[in-house]
This record gives sequence, C-alpha cells and structure tokens, in this order.
Amino acid sequence: MKYIVLGLGHFGRSLAIHLTELGHEVIAADKKLSIVEQLKDRITHTVCMDTTDREAMTSLPLKDSDAVIIAIGEDEGASLLTTALIKELQVKRIIGRVVSDLQKAVLQAMQIDEYIMPEEEAAERLALRLDNIDIVDSFKISDRYSIIETKVPPRYVGMTLEEANLTNKYKVIVLTTVQSITTVVKGKNVQTKEASGIAKRETVLRDDDMLVLFGEMSDIKRLLEKSE
Repeated sequence: MKYIVLGLGHFGRSLAIHLTELGHEVIAADKKLSIVEQLKDRITHTVCMDTTDREAMTSLPLKDSDAVIIAIGEDEGASLLTTALIKELQVKRIIGRVVSDLQKAVLQAMQIDEYIMPEEEAAERLALRLDNIDIVDSFKISDRYSIIETKVPPRYVGMTLEEANLTNKYKVIVLTTVQSITTVVKGKNVQTKEASGIAKRETVLRDDDMLVLFGEMSDIKRLLEKSE
C-alpha cells in the first residue's frame, strides 16, 4: 500500500519508518532539508517541501495514495493549512494529528473524521492499523506478544470458539468479544463498546462483533489472512 506522511517530527518519522519496515511504500515530506537527508535511507521516499504550498503538494501522488497522514505537531497553523489543502485536493483518506482540543474541533468542523492524538496512540499502533485494515486497535505488551482488537474474519461468523478452534490452529487466544452499541444522546447517535466478558468455548462469533486476541503478531496476521 502507499502512504504519504507530512511532517517528520518525532511522531511522523516514527510512523513513516514503521510503515516502511512493514513493507509499504511511503512518501514522507518535511520542510527541513536536514531531517529529510537524515531519514532518506530509512523511508522509501523523502521529499523536502513546504506542505502549505499548493503547487508543491500537487506534485505528490495524493490521489494514488491509500492515506495521507498529516503528522505536523509543533506548528498548528501549518498543520491546519496543510489539512485544508489536502481536503480541497479530494484525497480519499485523511488522518490528522491533533495536539489540542481547539485543533480537534477545527478538524471536526472540516469533516476530518479520522485523527490521532500521539499521547493516546503511538505511531507504531497507527502503522499496525494501516498495515491491516481489519485491525481496529492494538497494544504491544512485549517484543513478542500483542493484544489486538479486530473484526471477526468472515469465515468464522456463526461459529462458536470451540468450532473455530483458533488457539490450536493459530496459537492465538481469544480474550473476549466486543459489541458496538449505538445510543441516541441529545438527538445524536453515539457509539460505545461493550465487552461480553471472558470468552468461553460456547461463545458465538457474530458478524458485527470484534475479537480481542492475544498472541504473536505473526500468528495473528495468519489468522487474519483472507484464505486459510
């Protein structure tokens, strides 16, 4: 997949490096030439440019990318200007970085529905989500093991955990299943998550459930592959 990362501060460079290491094509841009030169051997492509410059931005393959991540942090003005420009250029998926409540409110007003707060979501977690669209969230608990929230693979919908036999097949433990519940608050639909408790052999896997899995990432990825 192809990703464009704008801004190579600590968060942006970490994200771009992780995505490159996961095997994706990454174009990373920053206005500081020294940073671009420093990272050119660790990221697929690095470009020195002003991301608020429309002409410069149109030189990037924005519409061919799977997502554009605005990772600019220190300069909120540049971040918002860049986001507005990307929105105007009709990029199909925009992920904005948020460093303040005000910036979050502005992004919401611009109808940017996907954003990350580095204090809440590390670059490695975002890279993992971008690497596999079925992964909703993740938490790395050691160099080997992670806890992952993911969609139920279609081939297991309707089965019990005993029938799916995921532990024996993939060395992955299902900790619980999570349901998404929609409630109406002040006339607006609000979605919340509710865990079903510790998973049991008779737990049925439903199409709209999420699985919370424990295991090694290589085993979890095998489970999430489209074919067995």
